[in-house]
Amino acid sequence: MFHPMCQTWPLLLLGGLVMPGLRHVSGIDIYTPSEVEAVNGTNVRLKCTFSSKHPVSAKSISVSWNFRPLKPGPEESVFYYQEVPYPTQQGRFKGRAVWSGDVSRQDVSITLHEVQPNFNGTYICQVRNLPDVHGNNGEIILRVVDKATVSEMGVLAAAVGGACGVILFLLLIFVVVRFYRKRRHTENDIELHSHELKDPSVW
Repeated sequence: MFHPMCQTWPLLLLGGLVMPGLRHVSGIDIYTPSEVEAVNGTNVRLKCTFSSKHPVSAKSISVSWNFRPLKPGPEESVFYYQEVPYPTQQGRFKGRAVWSGDVSRQDVSITLHEVQPNFNGTYICQVRNLPDVHGNNGEIILRVVDKATVSEMGVLAAAVGGACGVILFLLLIFVVVRFYRKRRHTENDIELHSHELKDPSVW
């Protein structure tokens, strides 16, 4: 009967022969805001950053920005970058998408100029840093509005600011009233003391 260790050694030896031939594949991480709002006719920056375990250089990086419209339809190319920017030369984004990133800082953002209502949709940021080509894409939902909307944080800030303003106003009134009463009290004491000095009956 063979000892269990004798049966294990061939497996370990086989594993030692196979493992050197395996390559560890690491994924690239992409970070984008989930939603961005822009006023019709203004410029908006679509921020996309990434992290990779491999060295980053202009030659190793390739960036693709695509657009998925709200209505069913094929995706459109918005922008491509590999060593130099390649903005699209056709469609709704011609002359509207410009490079605003910095590869050395792992920033591959773009800026859309004079956004229009038909820019509403999902923008997909895809980054590849050879040999790191695996990972999820970043997606940003752009909402183009006629005028800026007030966010919940803005409402909260306004409420807090208004409350602080009311408290300061009431405090100011309290200080003024107290000062006025104290002054009247002092003036009355002076008048009473002056009257006592002039009245001979007090002697």
